[in-house]
Amino acid sequence: MGFVNPQLPPVDAESFRALPRPERLKVLTRHWVEYGFGTPYAVYLFYLVKCLLYVACSAYVISLTPGLGGVTGIASWWSEPIVYQKLIVFTLLWEVVGLGCGSGPLTSRFNPPIGSVLYWLRPDTIRLPPWPERVPLTRGSRRTVIDVVLYAVVLVSAGWLLTRPMTGPAGLLDARAALPLLAALVLLGLRDKTVFLAARGEQYGLSLLLFFFPYSDQFIGFQLVMLALWWGAATSKLNHHFPFVVATMLSNAPLVPGRRLKRLLFRDHPHDLRPSRLPFYLAHIGTVTEYGVPLYLVFLGDGGFWTWAAIVYMAVFHLHILSTVPMGVPLEWNIFFVFSLFYLFGAHTDISVWHLHSPWLLVVILPSLLLLPALGNARPDLVSFLPAMRYYAGNWATSAWLFTGDALARLEAGLTTSCRLPTRQLETLYDKETALLMSQKVQSWRSMHSHGRAHNGLIDRVTWGEDDTVVVDGELIAGFALGWNFGEGHLHDDQLLRAVQDRCGFAPGEVRVICLEGQPIHRRTQAYEVHDAALGLLESGQVAVRDMLTRQPWPTDGPDYPVYDVRRCHPLRPTPEDTTA
Repeated sequence: MGFVNPQLPPVDAESFRALPRPERLKVLTRHWVEYGFGTPYAVYLFYLVKCLLYVACSAYVISLTPGLGGVTGIASWWSEPIVYQKLIVFTLLWEVVGLGCGSGPLTSRFNPPIGSVLYWLRPDTIRLPPWPERVPLTRGSRRTVIDVVLYAVVLVSAGWLLTRPMTGPAGLLDARAALPLLAALVLLGLRDKTVFLAARGEQYGLSLLLFFFPYSDQFIGFQLVMLALWWGAATSKLNHHFPFVVATMLSNAPLVPGRRLKRLLFRDHPHDLRPSRLPFYLAHIGTVTEYGVPLYLVFLGDGGFWTWAAIVYMAVFHLHILSTVPMGVPLEWNIFFVFSLFYLFGAHTDISVWHLHSPWLLVVILPSLLLLPALGNARPDLVSFLPAMRYYAGNWATSAWLFTGDALARLEAGLTTSCRLPTRQLETLYDKETALLMSQKVQSWRSMHSHGRAHNGLIDRVTWGEDDTVVVDGELIAGFALGWNFGEGHLHDDQLLRAVQDRCGFAPGEVRVICLEGQPIHRRTQAYEVHDAALGLLESGQVAVRDMLTRQPWPTDGPDYPVYDVRRCHPLRPTPEDTTA
């Protein structure tokens, strides 16, 4: 691996292209074990600089608040109440512009490295309303001038809020100044769920509502939001999927030394690439940490030695996650957590949850902190994994898009976007052979997860080994078509397929999408659907989690991958009558 050149499998690109898909995945996943994505060091430098810019820019902007003092005096004012408020606003703005999660090469965004603002200020790009049949004035999938104006209001109102001075005896923001940002974010979210999710409305948007409470209750509300995020993440890890995530993430971590250690994460490289016992132990440690340490900090911490020990432990925990530079790169999010630890539980130990005065605070935040996660765990099809707080645990909605003929090229030509497909972006930086192998590594990343093994089986079931089928991960389609992708499979399911079909008019069989839903917490199966751009739903059914856990990250069943409770509306392969129609 070089500073600019990636570490790729030692294969000839043309020979690799000629291999059957299972053989290609064998090459790619075996290479992943020892080299991960093969990321060039320049990419890690890019993310390091971006994190430093987040810290420096937020500190500088906050330091401009009248009465705080310059950035050089940060040691004297970092724990002031208005600082945390403005950090929330700044981070929301950073994310909704597209500089945070879902940016850069590790989300297959190479040139340009961000989407978001380049799309959402541009009319005629795709928008995805969350409830178009229920909420008036939200139907359609084309971004209009109204949507562009609403997004601009979000940006301007967040920037304006960052310029507001301290008010009142506690030195807080005037809560009324947050109303334009809240109103614009809600209205825009009803017309386009992508922007609302990118702004991390479940965390930063909810925190804006806490500005309307007195300081002590507001502070307690911030603590409870953090507690819910930790506990939600821990609950989401109570599954069989998370050890696959741990093994995949650590094998891609730049600070994990040596290929030998990475091979220990798997049972028997290169023959058996299921996780070894080591990722299982590490997964359990992570789950216990996110339950136990926040419990102590929120309810028992008194500012003494053990409180500071818990703060440092959790800070190291988040810095470890940050150091792995996981795909999707929620890096600034982890920096925000580290600051929150020292601010909420270290600098202000005189306030605890036992000092709560207004029960209305619980009325405001508990539906988001309890009811939405509960519904999302029981019915993952109804709630995004972000407001459901089911974070990086391997149990997400996912999709695979299947293209035949020239359909992929027509997709690129038919949409209004601000970038090209990832392979085309890579061709502006490398030769075509390197671009091909780098883009294929995304499929190996997906296959290393448990749900990726189900996808491999479902792809074979749908294609029956068609040689001319091009498989593209739904994440890449969302990033190209919507301007943002962060593991949310509901952004690249049949709703996006319908929006694409309105613009491209594909014939039956040219574009099919396999949608795999997350696992409900009380079931041992995951629902899947197969959609055709022209015909609609072809088939739905269930796949068993136990079957995912026994498979290798390359398909071995052919079209006979086990599925259950199948309901078929059309043949998986178009009939002559379909094609003629």
